[in-house]
Amino acid sequence: MGELARIGVAIDEELLKRFDELNGRRGYTNRSEAFRDLIRDALIQEAVAGDSEVVGTLTLVYDHHVRMLQERLTEMQHEHHEEIISTLHVHLDHHHCLEVLVLRGKSGAVQGIADRLVATKGVQHGRLTLTAAGKGAGF
Repeated sequence: MGELARIGVAIDEELLKRFDELNGRRGYTNRSEAFRDLIRDALIQEAVAGDSEVVGTLTLVYDHHVRMLQERLTEMQHEHHEEIISTLHVHLDHHHCLEVLVLRGKSGAVQGIADRLVATKGVQHGRLTLTAAGKGAGF
């Protein structure tokens, strides 16, 4: 990290009050760290919006009793073995499983893989979370 720079920001009092309340709930001890995290997040979101290298997690919840669902999901994962670098499988109850996949690759390819897996019949919920990878990460 470089030298610290001090800045001044003009903010509506009500907005600042709500920001401070949010920061308190999240455990921030000062505004500076909260602002730094907001800036880092904005830079990361910009970085992953292009076709840059990203890493991410895809969380899936599905009913494993849906006919051939596990086989279809496994087959799709094997088709993208270069991008899917790890998986975690958890049995939630008698019917439901949670799967977390760790992906790495170009943003568009990773998003496409995630979209295809989430859209598979029998998947009840899916969410992809991306962050920038490597030197161009923006933070």
